[in-house]
Amino acid sequence: MTDSRKQKLIDLGPDALADALLNFAVHSAEADDLIEQMIATPKGNVQRFKKKLSGLKRSRRFIDWRGSASFARELEMLLQDLKSGVDDPLTGVELVAAFYEADSIIFEMCDDSSGNIGDVFRYDAKELFVDYAARCSDKDKIADTILKVNQKDSYGIRDTLINCAGECLPESVIRTMITTLQKWADKEKDEYGKRHHLMLIESLARQIKDAKLFEETRIASWGKLSTAALIDIARVYLESGDVETAHSWLKKIPEGETFQAYERDKLLLEIYHKQDDSGKLTELLYKKFRSYHSTDTLQALLDLIGHDKRDEVIADEVEQILKTDSLRESDAEFLIAVGKIDEAETYLLRRADQLDGNHYGSLLSLAEAMDSENRHLVTSMIYRSLLISILQRGYTKAYPHGIRYLKKLDKLAVTISDWKEFNHHEAFKEQLIQAHGRKRSFWSKYEVKK
Repeated sequence: MTDSRKQKLIDLGPDALADALLNFAVHSAEADDLIEQMIATPKGNVQRFKKKLSGLKRSRRFIDWRGSASFARELEMLLQDLKSGVDDPLTGVELVAAFYEADSIIFEMCDDSSGNIGDVFRYDAKELFVDYAARCSDKDKIADTILKVNQKDSYGIRDTLINCAGECLPESVIRTMITTLQKWADKEKDEYGKRHHLMLIESLARQIKDAKLFEETRIASWGKLSTAALIDIARVYLESGDVETAHSWLKKIPEGETFQAYERDKLLLEIYHKQDDSGKLTELLYKKFRSYHSTDTLQALLDLIGHDKRDEVIADEVEQILKTDSLRESDAEFLIAVGKIDEAETYLLRRADQLDGNHYGSLLSLAEAMDSENRHLVTSMIYRSLLISILQRGYTKAYPHGIRYLKKLDKLAVTISDWKEFNHHEAFKEQLIQAHGRKRSFWSKYEVKK
């Protein structure tokens, strides 16, 4: 379809396309800017880049969050001017660096809560810098430029150039950069400034896979190592190929520590794979499966121990789930996912008093799943919790949902003959009126819609 439209446009001829583009440019500043970029000489586009950057520095306008996407496109076009105008790699590097050095001006003139502006620095500008730097023969000059830009980084965006040094510089040049940064850190009196330089060394050490340097720098920066630091050090050792040392760092994490457990277990899985330790691997996969029942954790376990054990594993785990007293919505979702509908119904009914309607995302999917299986009593209990949550919070914007839930409960009540220990629908509704009868905006709409 796209090729067909392109050919039809080509068939219109250059005059028709030029007229259409010029007419469009009358109503679109972006289109007008694109035309100027396309017809300018390379030297002209460089001048356009410099003029736009200078204009930003003089600007007094402020862009709120609603205009941030448009402003991001404006910055992208600015970089496109540079890409279209500069072929000399070193000149390109210096001009992209100038863009990064304008970060304070750019961020102070806009609300970047959406992250659109930051992404221009992290992706568009970074890719352009790497493209120029990779083609530039003067690698020492590239390194000096990166270091100069990163002498200060008030907005936490300039280190993007440090983080991509490995894509355009050889290890020998990066090690010279590390030596310079270490000298800066040693001379720095301000603790924050010192830590800033050390963090940059960490990034470079990781890129050249010098895990020992990364470890020493992290210790110099923070002293006592947190769980996150232990995981970071282990990760870099693993990336550098030292599996045993990586494992030894993870062992330093205290037993029972839950912080960043996902990241720790992810590294352990890779370590056990590389060590070919099927016993530890099985133990860890069982642990992950039991801590969070899902088809994904089940699949990972069965891939290792064999899919012929599926029924046995599920049967054992269902038994354990039903023995627990507390409600975990993920367990109910798992029971449904593996086809244990009777067990899911039993599980939810026995823990109906724990249903929290504030968890509407997971509860709504559970209600729909149970309803599709004609398990009307448990479906009603779930919808009751959702409705009660809306009324207790007095969240008027959600009243249309609450009305829909109550109407659903009205219909379900007709199909339920055995309410077990739960209140009949009319009794539940009476309690609801007693507790929330003054919420007239809800009841008036319910009566009308009913």
